[in-house]
Amino acid sequence: METDRLMQGLRDAGCPEKEARDICLLRDNGADAQMLHAMKKQRCILVDEMHLSQRRVDHMDLLIRAQEARIKR
Repeated sequence: METDRLMQGLRDAGCPEKEARDICLLRDNGADAQMLHAMKKQRCILVDEMHLSQRRVDHMDLLIRAQEARIKR
């Protein structure tokens, strides 16, 4: 995978610019295992963000249901 495509893919996946550059450098230097580790680390960060977002959505749903219940009374 050429560096520009990799960099764009990392950006599209929500990888911060610095980490994307670091991952590309690891690739360019042939540090495949370290590159994979860095990519998996970024994935974990994304999953944590997703879980936080889901908790917020769940909380908003709770507030909405409570308001709907008040209106029906």
